[in-house]
Amino acid sequence: MKAAVFHAPNQPQTIEDVEIDNPGPREVLIRTAAAGLCHSDLHFIEGKYPTPVPTVLGHESAGIVEAVGRDVTYVKPGDHVITCLSVFCGHCEFCLTGHMSICQTPEVKMLPGKARRMRWKGAHLNQYLNLSSFAEQMLVHEHALVKVTPDMPLDLASLIGCGVMTGYGAIVHTAKVEPGSTVAVVGCGGIGLAAVNGAEIAGAGRIIAIDKDPGKLELAKKFGATDGIVADEDTAKRVLEMTGGGVHYSFECIGLKQTTELCFAMLRPGGTATVIGMIPVGTKIELHGPDFLRERRIQGSMMGSNRFRVDMPRLIDFYQKGRLHLDDLVSGRLKLEQINEGFDALKKGGVARNVIVFDQ
Repeated sequence: MKAAVFHAPNQPQTIEDVEIDNPGPREVLIRTAAAGLCHSDLHFIEGKYPTPVPTVLGHESAGIVEAVGRDVTYVKPGDHVITCLSVFCGHCEFCLTGHMSICQTPEVKMLPGKARRMRWKGAHLNQYLNLSSFAEQMLVHEHALVKVTPDMPLDLASLIGCGVMTGYGAIVHTAKVEPGSTVAVVGCGGIGLAAVNGAEIAGAGRIIAIDKDPGKLELAKKFGATDGIVADEDTAKRVLEMTGGGVHYSFECIGLKQTTELCFAMLRPGGTATVIGMIPVGTKIELHGPDFLRERRIQGSMMGSNRFRVDMPRLIDFYQKGRLHLDDLVSGRLKLEQINEGFDALKKGGVARNVIVFDQ
């Protein structure tokens, strides 16, 4: 199969012929239909997060089942599926208490470098986040996917696999946004727009989108934002003034020290800031101690605290009913050979999501 191989930070990925194994007892072989270019991948490309190399990146994808292992009963060849990096075991403490997204059981969620599913030039090729979506095929554990209705376009379904699930889930599951409340979303890329859309679905009364790019603020209004603020040094002050004391919920969707601190600064007493973005390794966040005395909170969110086999079919239903705005999320559709161009565009900004479509 063809795959984009990542060799080292800040180097172009190359398109190579890669070998992939047959499914093990609980594994599923998928023909990849589409894969989104996510900012999380860019963190690894830029060296802000480490991963063993060479590897095949990509984790936001959808496709069609080609073959299954002997013990797999959940899917069969021909089924349409969305993948998810939140591989769950179903029997650990996290899973049994409803926190499947932070399951760490190593037999299903293998540590970087441990999976032995791909080879390149006869040598081991690392699998990324137990998926490696930038390839014509994926071999994954059966708990890394969810069946979806075959009438759902797979290029749009792929976006649900990470960005949409992460943004929507942070609103609905992690923060549990209440109807009528005030929400601020900092960063209106793919995840931020999904958070804005999730806040609209959750019934938030006011949704304030914040970004440096005025074009993204206009796009955010299509997703449900009621207000837009071009970010500057007075952003927190402006939010406090326009809301009469701060927002109930804020969401950091970039992964920066300053935007995380901004999210905490714009809270009203009793408010909650949720960090969705991947803050670079080693970064320290500074918060003012007295602010905690008024019960302001800050928390993280992993993949939207999802229960993805329940959540993703519901998101498809929202899309089919016109409530989830996936069509507006796609900035462009690319071939696998254009992957480096796609990430260059992501670095420059101005795009929501570019999607690699494998049958172009």
